[in-house]
Amino acid sequence: MEFEQAREALTEIADALPYEIYNDLNGGIVLVPYVQMDAKGIYTLGHYHFNPMGLGRHITIYYGSIMAVYGNYGEEFILQKLKETLYHELTHHIEHMAGDKTLERKDEIDMAKIMRDAKKERYRHGKI
Repeated sequence: MEFEQAREALTEIADALPYEIYNDLNGGIVLVPYVQMDAKGIYTLGHYHFNPMGLGRHITIYYGSIMAVYGNYGEEFILQKLKETLYHELTHHIEHMAGDKTLERKDEIDMAKIMRDAKKERYRHGKI
């Protein structure tokens, strides 16, 4: 799937949702072409940003990361990942607006599991 196709698909996915979901998401949703990784080498597919002193609230979806992880899958699968990523980041937005950190805590638990599993895998291959 090319970047422009993904951008159009993401716009359609976002437009299908109720307008109220976007209250105070003043920076909107941005699809960027590059890969985003954290310090541990884990791909970041999307990110909800909140900066009260700067750009406010916005969502970034990393097309490059989605393609790096899922690029060998079919177009329908990639579309589903775009949708899941957008919904995930919108959930962060809604929870942030409500003062809830449920998904944030779940992400922390999931990341800890990913790191444990990666460490086990490295150990199993004698790389620790």
